[in-house]
Amino acid sequence: MKREFASVEELTAAVGETLGPGEWQPIDQARVNAFADATDDHQWIHVDPERAATGPFGGPVAHGFLTLSLLPSLVGALYTVKGTRMGVNYGLNKVRFPAPVRVGTSIRVRADIASVDPVAGGVQLVARVTVESDGGEKPVCVAETVSRLYV
Repeated sequence: MKREFASVEELTAAVGETLGPGEWQPIDQARVNAFADATDDHQWIHVDPERAATGPFGGPVAHGFLTLSLLPSLVGALYTVKGTRMGVNYGLNKVRFPAPVRVGTSIRVRADIASVDPVAGGVQLVARVTVESDGGEKPVCVAETVSRLYV
């Protein structure tokens, strides 16, 4: 369920809380192929299911950066903050891909609100994000994201 914060002050008061988990999002071969085309990363472990079946993961896997690129959408589905006019991705402090995302599985996200600090025109939100795949034992992505929300 999407959390609605009434203001940036309410978001600030939520530091330490966990949002999510979000809804499961399928990762299919068409999405992986489209990402490969967009990034010119056509490595066989991503786009050649036949060859990938004999590779280290037993089938094709999504690009780590595909998972990372979905964070704005996945995390954005967890919450809204009323009274803001715009939010932007400001960067990442840390990213790791502890396990592969197998094509044909689904992923979902949780986000821990690590900090909310004032910046000119708004606040800077740091969230510790964990992405898991259905059936996976380890997270497929852990990242510390930095966003700016402007009021």
